[in-house]
Amino acid sequence: MIISEKKLRELEGKLNTNNLKVVSDAIITLRNEDPFRGAIGLLAGLFDSTNDIIIKDLIRNFLNDIKEAAARIEVVAEVMKVYKSETLCMLVSSCWQSGLDYSEFASDFAEIFIRGDYLTALECFTVIEGSVQGIAADNKSKIIELLEKNGSTSSDEKTSLLRALIKVLR
Repeated sequence: MIISEKKLRELEGKLNTNNLKVVSDAIITLRNEDPFRGAIGLLAGLFDSTNDIIIKDLIRNFLNDIKEAAARIEVVAEVMKVYKSETLCMLVSSCWQSGLDYSEFASDFAEIFIRGDYLTALECFTVIEGSVQGIAADNKSKIIELLEKNGSTSSDEKTSLLRALIKVLR
């Protein structure tokens, strides 16, 4: 990922307009550009603040299609922020849908699993399950301990999911 303050400012200006055509064109254009740091954060923020279904779909599809391994750090940084449940769920979902390996971030997804709602926890389960082979044994043990320690405050359906996740990690 490149660092370009100019590109970031330009994108931010386009995303902050009230013109849906300009916003949607800016998101579509991102697909044809070299990825640059900060774009994912701007898109996540826009997703969180807009009610426009078309814009949300464009952002969701863009993030689902990311194949740049360097983008994982920025996606996980956004996942760790406080967003509406829908936004958080979409961000986590984009991780497994991208097909990228998120095994080095499994502890982060375990934390989100614990604090998120059921749908977000389900998405975290999918990310962790998809990358379980790449998670070091000692990290698996730490994640299991974290889940067991903090899982008791969950709903019944989330508790069942938690048990299944622990089995996957073992």
